[in-house]
Amino acid sequence: MSNPDGFQARWTRFMHRVHARWSARARPATGFTSMPEPRTIGSFARGRQLVAGNYLFAGHLVTAPELSVWDIKVADPVYGQELQGFAWLDDLAAVGDMPARDKAQDWVWHWIDRYGRGQGEGWTPDLTGRRLIRWINHAIFLLRGRESAQSEAFYRSLGQQTIFLSRRWQKSNSGLPRFEALTGLIYAGLALEGMEGHVDPAVKALERECRDQVSDQGGIPTRNPEELLEVFTLLTWAAAALTEAGRAPATAHVAAIERIAPTLRTLRHSDGGLARFHGGGRGIEGRLDHALAESQIKTRQADGLSMGYARLSAGRTSVIVDASPPPTGPASINAHASTLAFELTSGRRPLIVNCGSGVSFGEEWRRAGRATPSHSTLALDGYSSARLGEGGRGWRDEQLVDAPDSVPIQMSQAPDGLRFQGGHNGFVATHGLTHARTLELTFDGRGMVGEDLLVALDDRPKRTFDRAMDAKSLQGIPYQLRFHLHPEADATLDLGGTAVSIALKSGEIWIFRQGGGGEMALEPSVYLEKNRLKPRATKQIVLSGAAIEYATRIRWSLAKAQDSAVAIRDLNRDELDITT
Repeated sequence: MSNPDGFQARWTRFMHRVHARWSARARPATGFTSMPEPRTIGSFARGRQLVAGNYLFAGHLVTAPELSVWDIKVADPVYGQELQGFAWLDDLAAVGDMPARDKAQDWVWHWIDRYGRGQGEGWTPDLTGRRLIRWINHAIFLLRGRESAQSEAFYRSLGQQTIFLSRRWQKSNSGLPRFEALTGLIYAGLALEGMEGHVDPAVKALERECRDQVSDQGGIPTRNPEELLEVFTLLTWAAAALTEAGRAPATAHVAAIERIAPTLRTLRHSDGGLARFHGGGRGIEGRLDHALAESQIKTRQADGLSMGYARLSAGRTSVIVDASPPPTGPASINAHASTLAFELTSGRRPLIVNCGSGVSFGEEWRRAGRATPSHSTLALDGYSSARLGEGGRGWRDEQLVDAPDSVPIQMSQAPDGLRFQGGHNGFVATHGLTHARTLELTFDGRGMVGEDLLVALDDRPKRTFDRAMDAKSLQGIPYQLRFHLHPEADATLDLGGTAVSIALKSGEIWIFRQGGGGEMALEPSVYLEKNRLKPRATKQIVLSGAAIEYATRIRWSLAKAQDSAVAIRDLNRDELDITT
């Protein structure tokens, strides 16, 4: 990704506006030749909030039932992008009643009147592709009861946006933005009269993107699980639309779907949500299950490495570990310093988590969320395992630098369970210490033991460690080993401060203990997730101490209380509350 304020980026935006205005002069598309079945899934709760006039986008809540969404001004570009992409149409369609349809129709035709001639920030290839998919998916919902002049304006705008997309998709960034642009172009080319000529070039371009962006492991360069799900969803939509139109998807297109599906199953916790790493969230509820079902790909990978993540699963427990170097270069702009961090979920209840992405809460939260202390792993002497690069390009363009480049791992069986062993060299240059982590999950999923080791492996790292010790007046290199808890996990210090009891809403009780040698505390933490007004308060278990020798070992364990049932009926329902 280039500097958003640089000449090239400004020139690209200028040419987007030029082509948008040229496209707006066309008079194409008088109707549909065919329409793909609606596949986008919205949130009924969010749709009801929109109908009530509570507009929550990019972490900003505006209550203005008397105003159109286009009349609300929020000084945040992400807010505008979420509006212009029209994913909120899915939420209104999920409600589906007359007030929801009235809102959807009013806002779509308001957009046509205000921005349809090429104005506004929504004329970028990725947003245009996203918008076309929604308009076509929900066309019956939108056109019901409309007069012929309004229908003509709707079709004309669809055609104009398709022409713009055919001219400008090449200028979208590789990865998810280009997948959005090309899928939108395929959708529109198949559905609209006179647009079929755009389908073959888009199919060929999508095939190239699948080869270039989807690795043999079924991953993408950003290593963002939620972004991988979005790419997978777009590929399954495009494949289904082509198949319904009597066209066969390209071989590389189908192969990419086949590689991604088992990777997503590896990255899926036992509660159905995705592991939250490298800027990704849990995913829109229902999106992962729906996309996997749509793909009809049944294969799964054995517990092991997928897109750089290791998975241990047994009984009702899943553990997912970031077990590879973080992304580099442009792919690292949203990446986190999370090497060897893990998340643990029991049944439907997340227990150990990472704080998540703070992008919707502004610059400081975004930077904080990317740092190692925001993850369930070890931070040394106030350092993260990777740093955010400088360079004056603005906080939205900070790449990771000084990141671990060696992360050896091994998966094996322990005497009574599954074992993960890994290490990284992210602290070797600064302190001479390698961080090694061992996790062992029992076969019944009721317990896990861990060991974290800080070790200077040979002469050169030992000399670096000695210099770091001298700088600390031989008092030791301080470390903090963090275990962030989900906000719905209720934790208390027990047994005179030697254990932490963690109660889940399911009724399960988990007990965390340390092996001695350091201090254990229960401290405040935060849980960062988009579509919330503010970070959610939670807690973290922190083991702290100091490395004073060439090898320092920290042992700990996490296990269900002995009286916890093997299987618990978890009947608590989670409701969306956008005000927290």
